[in-house]
Amino acid sequence: MPEVIAGLEIPGTAAVAEATTLIQETTSPLFYNHSRRVFLFASTHAERLGVKPDPELLYLSAIFHDAGLLTPFSEVEQRFEVDGADHARKFLLDHGFAGADADTVWAAIALHTTPGIPDRMAPEIAMTQLGVLTDVLGFGLDLLDRDRVDEILAAHPRGDFKNGFLRATVAGLRNRPETANGTVNADVLAHFLPDFQRVTTVERILDAPWSS
Repeated sequence: MPEVIAGLEIPGTAAVAEATTLIQETTSPLFYNHSRRVFLFASTHAERLGVKPDPELLYLSAIFHDAGLLTPFSEVEQRFEVDGADHARKFLLDHGFAGADADTVWAAIALHTTPGIPDRMAPEIAMTQLGVLTDVLGFGLDLLDRDRVDEILAAHPRGDFKNGFLRATVAGLRNRPETANGTVNADVLAHFLPDFQRVTTVERILDAPWSS
């Protein structure tokens, strides 16, 4: 029997099952529940907007989207979004997905914190970000059916999500703070880490090795 939450079916594929187990084992309940809520909110928004993302690709995008904060980091130092995207892309290719599908999931994860671009791209990319925005910022929450939202929260409770999410973000970026420059994550580090030095674009331009 397929797993159904709030009338939304979790894709019953082997890749989805394996990815779910992987995230459960390598992250934390906070991020597991968050990632599942992202899929469910993304799917709900897709229904509302009449768009049809591939459910399996949408799920894999959602379940891996924060993996770069907690699962083994890449050997190179890079933004956590890109780290998670690289891990997800390898997972898909290792499981026989087409390169184009792996690239779609990569873009959905790599761009999920980037304003103004994902909503102009493929449904899987756009809906992943919309699901993230709903769960983290409450964006679009007022457009969703309250009973359905309650069912999603019953299956995947928030707990103390706001504070837990911020603490986990700081922990995941504390040892690579420079990767947050120019991103929304710089706001988090500037708030919680007194020694964090935010380098602005103005400073970069004025310090460039040109005379004018």
